[in-house]
Amino acid sequence: RLRLHDGKLVKDRRYHLRTYPNCFVAKELTDWLIDHKEAPDRETGIRLMQKLMDHYIIHHVCDEHSDYKDAKLLYRFRKDDGTFPLSKDVKVFMRGQSLYEKLVSMEESILKVREENSVKYQRTFLGCEMIDWLLQEGEVENRKEAVELGRALLEHGIIQHVSNRHHFSDSDLLYQFWINFRRRQRLTELLNESSSHALSESPDSPFCLRKLNPDPANTSFLSVQTNKEIKIVSAVRRSSITSLAGNSNPYFSTTPTLVFPPVAECNPKSVLKRPVTNEELLSPGAPYIKKTLTVVGDAVGWGFVVRGGRPCHIQAVDPGGPAAAAGMKVCQFVFSVNGMYVLHLDYQTISSLIMTGPRTLVMEVMEAME
Repeated sequence: RLRLHDGKLVKDRRYHLRTYPNCFVAKELTDWLIDHKEAPDRETGIRLMQKLMDHYIIHHVCDEHSDYKDAKLLYRFRKDDGTFPLSKDVKVFMRGQSLYEKLVSMEESILKVREENSVKYQRTFLGCEMIDWLLQEGEVENRKEAVELGRALLEHGIIQHVSNRHHFSDSDLLYQFWINFRRRQRLTELLNESSSHALSESPDSPFCLRKLNPDPANTSFLSVQTNKEIKIVSAVRRSSITSLAGNSNPYFSTTPTLVFPPVAECNPKSVLKRPVTNEELLSPGAPYIKKTLTVVGDAVGWGFVVRGGRPCHIQAVDPGGPAAAAGMKVCQFVFSVNGMYVLHLDYQTISSLIMTGPRTLVMEVMEAME
């Protein structure tokens, strides 16, 4: 997806007096797959793109075609229009991916070669050491939250005890990342899967999000073969901002990946604990403060999610994106966009304002006082 953005195959296109943001022409993409040796012929290229359609990676811009046609039709990555399924399981996977990239890029990383029972393991970390690091980096607020995060990562097959015998704990037990997030797969590997069931269940599936099922009777963990690497699709970056029709939500979303569970919700539950009205926000003495954020978008987006309307709120923020760097947080309410008052507008209108505006976005948000 990012390669197509960089190569300008994904761009805004006009058809029948309407502009479709961040889309590509199917025939051009098939040509690109062959030219870049991602597919040996057009038939294989079509099958590859159909596989992505079947798993909610791409779709026709108007959803008028359920299959991928090698023609002058417009398609779009769901990450670029907010319809990419983002479930709790996927969020755990992306959190693990983010932590892994952060750890391996550090000069003094806690990932080191260590030994247990006379066996050396690469890039390992102590449970207590990981918790200290998570607290130091502001990834969690307390040790209890860090343990819960570690246990979630282990249960999803992202980390494991080196001998696969213990759950995650605040101790000197030795753990390591089980998934090689930097392994790049070729698109043609997707065609090795024979069905959607096999795709979601096979341990070698690049779409497989593994959950381990601990046996309460002992401390061993089944369903992971220690001599087998879990394969994943290389990660890419956050989505571009777009507006959507209907009841879908506009996603300026978190770091995308091609990994998601077989059944996923396309419209995540609101992060707001209760509805808030404009009158409540603007009433004298209301427990809200206004902040001005300047968000400089990158090549493919700003890195946040807007949802709701009258007022709209921030649904999610990419921890490594431009919005997070500017101080944006979930549950903030959008007061103005580039100087325009927007509390009375719905998310479609606000997303259109952002999308058609400058790359440097100036937003006023209202945040609840702690």
